[in-house]
Amino acid sequence: MRYFFCIGFLMLSLNSVFAQPRVIDIDAAKIQGPFNRSFQECVGAGRANEGLRADWQRQLRLVKQECGFKYIRFHGLLSDDMGVYREDKAGNAQYNYQYIDELFDFLLSIKMKPFVELGFMPNALASGNKTVFWWKGNITPPKDYAKWDGLIKNMVQHFTERYGHAEVASWFFEVWNEPNLKNLFFSGDQADYFKLYQETSTTIKSVSTDYKVGGPATAGNAWITDFINYCHTNKVPVDFVSTHDYGVKQGFLDQTGEVGVIVSQNRMAVSGNMIKSKKEIERSPMPNLPLNYTEWSSSYTPTDPIHDNYVEAAYMLDKIKHAGPYVNSMSYWTFTDIFEEQGPRFTPFHGGFGLLNYQDIKKPAFYVYQFLNKMGDAELKSSDTASVVCRDKQGNVQLLFWDFTITHPGDSVNDQVFYKRDLPAKAIAPVKVKIGHLTAGKYEVLIRKVGYRSNDAYATYFDMGSPAQLTKAQVAQIKEKNSGQAFLKMEVNIPANGVFEKELQLRQNDVYFVVLQRIIK
Repeated sequence: MRYFFCIGFLMLSLNSVFAQPRVIDIDAAKIQGPFNRSFQECVGAGRANEGLRADWQRQLRLVKQECGFKYIRFHGLLSDDMGVYREDKAGNAQYNYQYIDELFDFLLSIKMKPFVELGFMPNALASGNKTVFWWKGNITPPKDYAKWDGLIKNMVQHFTERYGHAEVASWFFEVWNEPNLKNLFFSGDQADYFKLYQETSTTIKSVSTDYKVGGPATAGNAWITDFINYCHTNKVPVDFVSTHDYGVKQGFLDQTGEVGVIVSQNRMAVSGNMIKSKKEIERSPMPNLPLNYTEWSSSYTPTDPIHDNYVEAAYMLDKIKHAGPYVNSMSYWTFTDIFEEQGPRFTPFHGGFGLLNYQDIKKPAFYVYQFLNKMGDAELKSSDTASVVCRDKQGNVQLLFWDFTITHPGDSVNDQVFYKRDLPAKAIAPVKVKIGHLTAGKYEVLIRKVGYRSNDAYATYFDMGSPAQLTKAQVAQIKEKNSGQAFLKMEVNIPANGVFEKELQLRQNDVYFVVLQRIIK
């Protein structure tokens, strides 16, 4: 048996050696257009109250610096743990924005803006007692729309007074979260949501017609046509459409990690639905409405180890590449594992949504956004469908390329089992990079990589025996081994013909980031 295994491994290695290289041939003089940065417009977080924590703020500052996100969206802005609304004994409304001010002041201090999700319902204003999550966000409509409208108007006026009209006009106001998931995020039906949207959007516009409001913030690309038709027919204000999508084939929101979900085998999962939603808007009575995906990821459960796995990086890049031109924003869910819908998590790698884990350890997903943030603003023409190449104003070139292979076997095993394993990546055909029309001269070449055991923090954690808690020394070891530093750094002289060539070995779901930086003396 061992003999045949060795022969098989040798044949696989030989096949990869003698396979025809995948060629990425770039002309540095041929610009396709501005680099689309819809991926960078927004990022998600769990709930507003978590944003008051020092560790949350520390991580967001880091993510802003290295990944460049502009907006952030989270649940629970109006929930009771933010202390926004109560009533006196006579039933008169009382408002308090101290916690929101603290949070929004911080966001603006690091040059981020809120993508304001209006929810959930303050208990004193709620029509029922149905809640969601450990922190009990009330999911019922308001008991009194006059009081709800009063809260919304007073709060938006407060924002205007504190931050100025021009600043608030640059924000987005999104009404509720996933109201189509009845009795999970909203106890009412579609008509109840449309009523809530109509009241809220009209109230916001009464403060300023310049303020942007939209919805329906649905799960699974739902209600888009119905929502647009409702707004168009009833002359209800709407400035954008928002919805969510995740790449799960089967399973439900698995908060405990005991039920299990399975990632879709469809290569166009997520990106295909984003393209469909854009076309749905274009066929509607309001064909020019912007489309904002205010949540997206491979999986919708915070206990899916695919989020920690190296395969997530290539998965994300595939979706960003294909869907980016069709959406105005695509907000990755989420920037951090500080996400406590079911209370504090008990292990350092638990399948959380975040780009960072609790200990500030950068997952493979983090490096996707770090690399993309370093791209120049002019995208170059390329026929390769799994790469992006850009040029900046100084003539430096940045090439990001990857392999996207779905290695999950399908229905035989769920994500919670499969992605916790050690999953070696198979070698595939190498990539030959050729870049022409470079300015002759000396360049520094930096090559970074994400893949199996390359900036793969979970693999290092796995090798430690997957401890339930990490010591300071273990955290430092994981960070040092997965620091994102270039694995290859060299100086090259670009000759008079302006051509740079380099061949790189590739495995399934590898991601390479190649930078050619001119050395000017």
